[in-house]
Amino acid sequence: MHENVVSEKIIGAAMEVHRELGPGLLEGLYEEALCVELELQEIRYERQKAVPVHYKGHRLSTPLRLDLLVEDTVIVDAKAKEAMTPIDHAKTLTYLRLTDKRLGLNINFHEPTLIRGVKRIVNQL
Repeated sequence: MHENVVSEKIIGAAMEVHRELGPGLLEGLYEEALCVELELQEIRYERQKAVPVHYKGHRLSTPLRLDLLVEDTVIVDAKAKEAMTPIDHAKTLTYLRLTDKRLGLNINFHEPTLIRGVKRIVNQL
C-alpha cells in the first residue's frame, strides 16, 4: 500500500480516537486507543517497534523505539503536548532516515481540532 494511502487511513483513525476521547489525556492512552482503532479497521501496525541503530559499522546496544510503524511504511509519533516543536519534527525525520522509510506522521492529540495537530514529515518522498 502506498505511503499516502496509509497516511490517510492513519489520520482517519486518529480523528476517530480524538472524536471519542477528546484532548487532555496522556500520550500512552492515545497511542493505545489508536492501536485499537487500527485493529478495528484491519490496518497492520507494530507498536513500540525496536529498530537497531548502527554507527560507523557498530551496532549500538540501545535500539530506536518507534511509537508505531503502520503497514511497514509510515512511522507515527503520537504526542499529547501543548505544541509540537521543530525538535519533534527533526526527531521523526531522523527516524525516517535511520529506518529508510519515506513518510512519518507527528500526531498531537492535545489539539482541540486534531487536523491542526497532524504534521507530515517526508524523507526523499
